[in-house]
Amino acid sequence: MISTDNLRASYGEVTALSNVNIEVFDSCSLAVIGPNGSGKSTLLGLLAGTVTPTAGVATVEGPAPALVLQATTVDRSLPITVRDTVALARYPTLGLFRRFGAADRRAVTTAMERLHIDDLANTQLHDLSGGQRQRVLVAQGLAQESGVLLLDEPVNGLDLTSRSIIMEIIDEEVADGRSVIVTTHSLEDAQRCHQVLLLNTTPIAYGPPDQVLTEGHLREAFGGNFTKVGNKFVLDDPHHHH
Repeated sequence: MISTDNLRASYGEVTALSNVNIEVFDSCSLAVIGPNGSGKSTLLGLLAGTVTPTAGVATVEGPAPALVLQATTVDRSLPITVRDTVALARYPTLGLFRRFGAADRRAVTTAMERLHIDDLANTQLHDLSGGQRQRVLVAQGLAQESGVLLLDEPVNGLDLTSRSIIMEIIDEEVADGRSVIVTTHSLEDAQRCHQVLLLNTTPIAYGPPDQVLTEGHLREAFGGNFTKVGNKFVLDDPHHHH
C-alpha cells in the first residue's frame, strides 16, 4: 500500500529527512517516533503529496491518503460547524459544485458517530475544546474514506476521553484493512503499532517495536532525553508534553 525509496526532503540548504525506505501494507500500522525536528511531519507531508521530495520516491497506492494534522486554534470569525468541517473531506472527490449524495452524507454522519461528536454537529468549531476539535479533524480524515490514514501526533496533550477514542479508531481502521501511519512522542503508543520507524532526520531503526525501541537505538535518537524506569523507557523531551 505504501512504500518509499531513498526518500529525501530539504528546505533550502537544510535537510529535513533523508534515506527513508519503508513498506506499509494493508491492515498494518506504523508509528514514526523521534525527537523534535526529526522529520516526522515532513514524512507525512511527503506521503500526502503536500511536500515535494528532493530525491527518492514515495508511493501510495489507491486514492489520496487522508492527512490529519494536529488541532490548531480556530479563528472565531470563521463560521463553520462541526458537520461542515467533517464534510470538507468529501469535496476533493465530489467537486465544489456537485450536490452531496446519500453516500457523502452517510460518510460524514458515520465518521462523526465513530468519534462521538454527532451531538456536536451544529456546534461552531471554535466553541469546542482542544480534544473535541482533534476528534473533528480525525472524523474528517475518516470521512474521506481513503485506504491510508496519516495522523500527525493525534493524541498529544489531549484529555483522556479524546485520547481513548482516537486510539480505538486507529485500531479499528487497521482491523478494517487500512494502513495507518501515526507520528508520536509516546513510546507506549509506538509499541501498539505493528512497525516503528525511529527517526532523527535519517532512520535510526525500522521494524517491529521490540527490535526498534531498544536502549541503544533510543540513546542514538534522543541522546540523554529519556529515562529508564525498571524495564521501561520514558521520554524526557523538553519540547513536548506527554
